[in-house]
Amino acid sequence: MSSELHRRLIQRLQGECVVKLLGDQMYWLCELASHLSTEQIDKVHRPYAWTVRQVVEHCVNTERFLGMCLMRIAAGDRSPIQGFDHVAYADSRFGLGNFSGLVTEWGHLRQSNVVFLRRLVPVAWDRQGKIDGDVLSARSVAWLIAGHLQHHLSIVEERCRLSVQRGPEMIS
Repeated sequence: MSSELHRRLIQRLQGECVVKLLGDQMYWLCELASHLSTEQIDKVHRPYAWTVRQVVEHCVNTERFLGMCLMRIAAGDRSPIQGFDHVAYADSRFGLGNFSGLVTEWGHLRQSNVVFLRRLVPVAWDRQGKIDGDVLSARSVAWLIAGHLQHHLSIVEERCRLSVQRGPEMIS
């Protein structure tokens, strides 16, 4: 990912607390997943190249990768982190399986990242490291995790013609 893409993903987010936003996104993904049919999950909706199942797997892989980056940067590990070829991972279909299992796996990863962020000392949020040549703070990686998922869930909603509640505070 480039610095410009990072900025665009983060600028689209609303709110001031990334930890709250990350928690609310767990609700959004579960709500969206519960409204998807098997046909929608396994169909390629043109002009997109991946099925919804592949998109969710991509989100699982990226959550795992960025969570590891977040931990390394927050800990002060200054060694450069190489990116991963997310297209190759999605195209390999190495981890596809039960859709609810993918959603559950993502939920566990997200919960782990949220718990980790809640225990960070203030100075750790501002530590910086290099991911694929770009200098990022732990804070910006946390926002990037949220921005990446929002980007993909918004596309899934659009392509499947769904609009679901994005957080528990929106329930009347």
